[in-house]
Amino acid sequence: MIMPAHRHHLPNRRLAETFDFTSEGMAFKATVARFPDGRLAEIFLSNHKAGSAADTASRDSAIVASIALQHGADVDVIRKALCRDSRGNPNGPLGVALDFLAQQPSS
Repeated sequence: MIMPAHRHHLPNRRLAETFDFTSEGMAFKATVARFPDGRLAEIFLSNHKAGSAADTASRDSAIVASIALQHGADVDVIRKALCRDSRGNPNGPLGVALDFLAQQPSS
């Protein structure tokens, strides 16, 4: 029998930061929250065209990333595993958002 991994739950109310960015010529918004020690705990992504395929795909990728982070995955492992072009630039909005966060000074 496989035992489920322990999930680090977040408080119901928590501080969050929001920023806008572009990926593949489309506008996105990211909102992130952190664990008390400053590690990234969750990310929400949305596209400027609510309900579009790009919006759904970005939201889904953020949900999966958030679940992984809350189960102990390292954000840099996730970030480096995402699709990139031949120059090393991220191909999708999750990669763009995580690269942006990686470039920010640590809290």
